[in-house]
Amino acid sequence: MRIVCWKRPVWRWLAGAVVLFCGAIVLTDKQWPLPLHEVSPARVVVAEDGSPLWRFADAEGIWRYPVTIEEVSPRYLDALIQYEDRWFWDHPGVNPFSIARAAWQDLTAGRVVSGGSTLTMQVARLLDPHPRTFGGKFRQLWRAFQLEWHLSKRDILTLYLNRAPFGGTLQGIGAASWAYLGKPPAELSYADAALLAVLPQAPSRLRPDRWPERAQAARNKVLARLLTQGVWPANVVNEAKEEPVWLFPRQMPQLAPLFARAMLARSREEKIVTTLDAGLQRQLEDLALNWKSRLPPRSSLAMIVVDNRDMKVRGWVGSADIADDSRFGHVDMVTAIRSPGSVLKPFLYAMALDSALIHPASLLQDVPRRIGDYRPGNFDSGFHGPVSMSDALVRSLNLPAVQVLDAYGPKQFAARLRNAGLPLILPAGAEPNLSLILGGAGARLADITAAYSAFARHGKVGKLRMLASDPLVERPLLSPGAAWITRRILAGEAQPVPDASLPQVPSLAWKTGTSYGYRDAWAIGVNARYSIGIWTGRPDGTPVAGQFGFASAIPLLHQVNNLLASRGVRQQEGRDPRPASVSAAEICWPGGQPLPAGDGNCRRRLSTWVLDNSLPPTLLLPEQEGMQGIRFPLWLDAAGKRVAADCPDAREVTLNVWPLPLEPWLPAGERRAARLPPVSATCPPRQLQNVAPLMLTGVRDDAVIRRLPGARNAQVVLQAHGGEGRRWWFLNGDPQADADDHLVLTLEKTGAYQLVVMDDAGQMSVANFTLQ
Repeated sequence: MRIVCWKRPVWRWLAGAVVLFCGAIVLTDKQWPLPLHEVSPARVVVAEDGSPLWRFADAEGIWRYPVTIEEVSPRYLDALIQYEDRWFWDHPGVNPFSIARAAWQDLTAGRVVSGGSTLTMQVARLLDPHPRTFGGKFRQLWRAFQLEWHLSKRDILTLYLNRAPFGGTLQGIGAASWAYLGKPPAELSYADAALLAVLPQAPSRLRPDRWPERAQAARNKVLARLLTQGVWPANVVNEAKEEPVWLFPRQMPQLAPLFARAMLARSREEKIVTTLDAGLQRQLEDLALNWKSRLPPRSSLAMIVVDNRDMKVRGWVGSADIADDSRFGHVDMVTAIRSPGSVLKPFLYAMALDSALIHPASLLQDVPRRIGDYRPGNFDSGFHGPVSMSDALVRSLNLPAVQVLDAYGPKQFAARLRNAGLPLILPAGAEPNLSLILGGAGARLADITAAYSAFARHGKVGKLRMLASDPLVERPLLSPGAAWITRRILAGEAQPVPDASLPQVPSLAWKTGTSYGYRDAWAIGVNARYSIGIWTGRPDGTPVAGQFGFASAIPLLHQVNNLLASRGVRQQEGRDPRPASVSAAEICWPGGQPLPAGDGNCRRRLSTWVLDNSLPPTLLLPEQEGMQGIRFPLWLDAAGKRVAADCPDAREVTLNVWPLPLEPWLPAGERRAARLPPVSATCPPRQLQNVAPLMLTGVRDDAVIRRLPGARNAQVVLQAHGGEGRRWWFLNGDPQADADDHLVLTLEKTGAYQLVVMDDAGQMSVANFTLQ
């Protein structure tokens, strides 16, 4: 009885001690938790295939390439575990037999021969560095037990894979594999695996790029142990030993720096997986550096390549050279807001096709116009009179585009682009106006290129996918037929041909743009698979004389297109067959609609693609009514002479005439004076228009003007007679200020000139002359 009474307090005391001990462990764990999360961890931006593009080090300058166990070669895992910690999967974080063995070897040798740390203990030291003292060792053991308590063996091994030191600022097998070997850790050979397994033991002393002999000896030691333990067969080990350790200097990821910086702000992951193609990105950056010498001083460039199939961004070059401060290399011009010049015209014409305002052969008017205080002109100077929609688009004429936008509506145009992901940036308080189509609003190269993909994606615009996790988001912008017709026009295939002769894969379709003052030069292209965006100019917005889209951006666009073609695209990927909504038709000018053969109102017959069999009549300017329009009503007598409507036996006919502003550009036989029947002397028609004809004197058409001997310039005095209201003068498309009924020109530059005078009634007189 005494013994029993004596034992009960002992067991109670032991139970209480165990409870207190366990409570102390729990409290200690809460008070000093595992430091698993860093405030500012090292991060890396990688291409779609995993190739590192750019690294962002942590506060201590360390960079990592995070990996999972599945992303590491089994050869490396075998070498690591068999060499470092054979019983890793079985021990509780500490292996007492290894510690005892290491202590005995160190005592008998009188020096440190081997260590007894397990992989778990090494991870503990990496997470919480400590001094090599008894207290430090105790802290390491405590952290090791914490790791085993909170994490699985796979989690602990993953921590080691990403935290082990590999020399310098490298941590983790991922960073070491890419930096030393230029390959992902999943592709390590047996020799590579053995080398990287031993490197963390003495990363500074065994760095293979500095001490290849030491590294090779250490690697062979690992190989010999793996052979002894029967992990790898003899033939594998012997072949691995024959591989020399000879490496290039450490390779640091240095691709797409501006793109990587943008992705860093979009994602919080330590490894940010993007959609870029590393090989293509490297080629584009090399191309940009080679092109830099061709650019004017302080100028830069930008390029973006988008896969039309899935809207993945495959290449992104934000500047010519990020290291060139004189060219503002740190500014990403792919996302900068700039004036787009004429690159928006294809969208306008395609929308007008969908709205049945025009068809590709519609007669448009490239003539001077004055809309309030706005007087647009052409980039190439001068005016061209009657042009088709397709011709106006290919030649990038400004006045026809303004005419179509005026009819379609600037607000509707801007709203549809914004809804599709292409916002046009206007000054504060400003509303969309006619200048939009000539670059009167800001836009981004990335947004414009994404919108151009609609021409290859049956009218749907996809949102750019820059991260691998980005979903495909699409919005309709155009009908498939309007997108197809516009793309064919831009590819130089506007003329209808039978389907058997129609190229199923269209050529490169492209459009240029130049902003006001030669500040921005653009070229946007769509090929069988990709949409390509090019910009050149000065990032600070300073004009660059002589820089325009066709001269500055198109050559670079073609080089990128050739580069993409060399990478190979299967023909079936780029097939773009004619949609069922598109058919061929013949129309007549000036009315813009079909007429039977022999009809006198068909002054010119054209073949064209049409959408939904829609053949709208010629689009007139808002002020073109009655006499300035196309349908000219006449009353004729039996002899075919013009008479008044109330004359006996008068019959009404309609004569299709060219719009009055086009008269100066028409052959003499097509002008109204030549086409109208003679007037009857017995019953003449009443005068429908009392405005006197506008005439120009001082220079005749096709004249050649020569300077006086020794003179540097020639002076031409011009006079306008007739017409109505004020006169407006244009020299090579440029309005001449302070001129009304007369104009004095002082000409210095030799070459061809075009002079146009216009009155308030819309009448025009044109003279083309040459200065020699």
